[in-house]
Amino acid sequence: MSISLTRIESRPALTPGYYQFFIDFETSSSEHLEQAVAELREIAKEVSVVSFSGHSDTPSASAATAATAAKPVAANASSGSGRDVTSNVPWFPRKKTDLDTFADKVLEMGEELSSDHPGAHDPAYRARRAEITRIAKTHRHGMPLPHIEYSEQETATWGAVFDRLTKLYPTHACREHQYVFPLLEQNCGFRKDNIPQLEDVSNFLKDCTGFTLRPVMGLLSSRDFLNGLAFRVFHSTQYIRHHSKPLYTPEPDVCHELLGHAPLFADPDFAAFSQEIGLASLGASDDDIEKLATIFWFTVEFGLCRQIGLDGNNDEVRAFGAGLLSSFGELEYCLSDKPEKRPFDPARTAIQKYPITDYQPVYFVADSFKDAKDKVREFAASLKRPFDVRYNPYTETIEVLDSQDKLVRYAHLIKQDVSTLTTALERLSSSA
Repeated sequence: MSISLTRIESRPALTPGYYQFFIDFETSSSEHLEQAVAELREIAKEVSVVSFSGHSDTPSASAATAATAAKPVAANASSGSGRDVTSNVPWFPRKKTDLDTFADKVLEMGEELSSDHPGAHDPAYRARRAEITRIAKTHRHGMPLPHIEYSEQETATWGAVFDRLTKLYPTHACREHQYVFPLLEQNCGFRKDNIPQLEDVSNFLKDCTGFTLRPVMGLLSSRDFLNGLAFRVFHSTQYIRHHSKPLYTPEPDVCHELLGHAPLFADPDFAAFSQEIGLASLGASDDDIEKLATIFWFTVEFGLCRQIGLDGNNDEVRAFGAGLLSSFGELEYCLSDKPEKRPFDPARTAIQKYPITDYQPVYFVADSFKDAKDKVREFAASLKRPFDVRYNPYTETIEVLDSQDKLVRYAHLIKQDVSTLTTALERLSSSA
């Protein structure tokens, strides 16, 4: 049997005591693929081929297995410095096209619905979800984002959510969200009677901060989702909640993504903060991924921030988390006296337990997005990762800073930026 293993990745499965292994390999024939799958089924609880490309001379495949084996690590390519500092950490994407490997690897929801989901017993709704998730599954980097023709019923559901939330934004949403939202109405078709298309929103965000949206079938693992943020890519669903309960959803949907998340990705400081969490997740251990995912939960999803009030005092607390900005009930609750509010401290936030299906009993309040970014960067430096990374926006790749040559090149780039800054300051001073 001729098989060349190109990647292996593992993570705890949803079933306690089990692990999932994602394996990419190249083989000389489809017969060898069938043989490999057959042998894996002898030692694993379940095996499925999530993708197969047989149009080239060397077919390639990805297989997902669930087994009770010890967890290995996945090797990345050597840096050429004589030592490979990434060989003993979990695999992570190096370029944007690597995010294509996440397309099939959703943990739950998407096409499959739990028995208590409002749409679980609605055949028409399930068929519609299946249609939209299949479209997301086929999307690859560089392709136009899928255009979804939403029905009148789906638009009415969006309208009910849009109407309730937009009435609260002036008094509950952070200043940055309030600044961007009218721009989305003007440029991306944000209105009660229209569900915006991901393509329009993604293009708008890219012009603002370089962030882009990418369709996804359902919930990704924390590792995969956070890895995407390192490239300023946000994985977004396109299906919508069930019409029977327009003001409730047990999982992210297009209302949550576009009303909650999208506006703030147009803000430079928030975009930089989100990317900082993503960069820290690359090659991180499972324990550190859990900490970073918890920080994400209490900030990007359920974060509060202090802002200067109309009287000039820094005493107003507003919501910036998408889970709050897309839920009128929790948006009102989070700014009341009922929950506990604590200062944002990544080290403490990272270990705070939280409920998923109830309102949060504890919220963390950031002084600003920039301050939160600096604190996350400092926290990331304490994580057990034997290297640092940077995102190269010109090549849209991740650079591992593991050699003197790379550090020298990086230092030259910083020097050029400092020189440009110095010249600009001098000209500004002379013209004052």
